[in-house]
Amino acid sequence: MDWERSRAAVPRFEFLAEAGSTNDELRAAASGPDAASWAHGAVVVTDNQTRGRGRLGRTWLAPTGKTLAISVLLRPELAAGVPFPVDAYGWIPLIAGAAMTEAVRRAVPERGEPVDDREPMLPPRRRQRAASASVDRPRDASASPELDGGVEVLLKWPNDVLVSGFKICGILSELLPDSGAVIVGAGLNLTLDEHDLPTLTSTSLLLATGEQPDADAVLADYLGTFLELFDGFARSGADAATSGIAERVTALCGTLGSDVRVELPGDREMLGHAQRLDADGRLVVIDRENGEPWSVAAGDVTHLRY
Repeated sequence: MDWERSRAAVPRFEFLAEAGSTNDELRAAASGPDAASWAHGAVVVTDNQTRGRGRLGRTWLAPTGKTLAISVLLRPELAAGVPFPVDAYGWIPLIAGAAMTEAVRRAVPERGEPVDDREPMLPPRRRQRAASASVDRPRDASASPELDGGVEVLLKWPNDVLVSGFKICGILSELLPDSGAVIVGAGLNLTLDEHDLPTLTSTSLLLATGEQPDADAVLADYLGTFLELFDGFARSGADAATSGIAERVTALCGTLGSDVRVELPGDREMLGHAQRLDADGRLVVIDRENGEPWSVAAGDVTHLRY
């Protein structure tokens, strides 16, 4: 594949036949002696990542050729070279998540559209396992299949994209403290079948549609949308409200309005109701025990259903 559309969407596009981690490859390039040639918006991609990682140090592995590991370099600054506000960095993974959510939405049927009789969202083996799960305790609602024809693609705060509750993409952002640059890594499941999936709560574009995805089209859509949204955010002075980013992310975020369990740093846990995003992109959760609002900047979030 020549990745013609994806190459046209960004200032520099490098496809690697294999990489340990595309984030690591891009970090080395963007901070090395040739850093000037790696401009804002440069991208490194592979379909064979051997040492991928997710949040909280988790590993991320996938069969060769069935997923995309995508790393985008951002060099955030405001007009006239004004430094990017520190508080605005929290919106970056949400902007990436919004861009990927919209790209996946355009690649799969929307809720209510017919999907033939294939029921592609959950293969029979996984449907049987899900149906046998206990209903006597709170469950992760994001793992609940919705097989009513068509699918629903939503952003799970802060960095997962879900298709009818199943994870199709995760996002990991890393700051380069010496330069203020940010590398945004995304892992998109393309053609994993039910035997390839790492968990019962995962899916792929192939499973969601029943068809071989056009990887170049989806990737180009994500890259173009991501840079358009981020550059508009920067032009607005990194103001999420003025730029429309807060409204756009809020509309896509399925976490809002959900009962959630938040696993906080230090082995702490909170149960509550996800109410809204604050001005810095943090998740405001109403604590079930005392009704107090908490702004959560980091932590694993599980959507609960009782």
